[in-house]
Amino acid sequence: MIKAAQDIILKPVITERSMDDLQAGKYTFKVATDANKTEIKKAVETLFDVKVAKVNTLNVNGKAKRVGKYLGKTSDWKKAIVTLTEDSKAIEFFEGMV
Repeated sequence: MIKAAQDIILKPVITERSMDDLQAGKYTFKVATDANKTEIKKAVETLFDVKVAKVNTLNVNGKAKRVGKYLGKTSDWKKAIVTLTEDSKAIEFFEGMV
């Protein structure tokens, strides 16, 4: 079954490190855990109308959290670092944050 691009790219990851990577043309997104690199590449190209050079993915394990005496865990998630080609335009969503 083919997933929509909006179901693959869930939200951008806004951290100090991801903001530093913007100068190098690298954008960080939280993606669906079952998405692979080719699906992520197609989704970013269709959503933002850019050219993707490469995609790096990593699974992020959830952290242990406690509320009072109860111990819980945040959910695991998948992160994708997308590198754009040299001739590609920037993603407008991130332009005001640099």
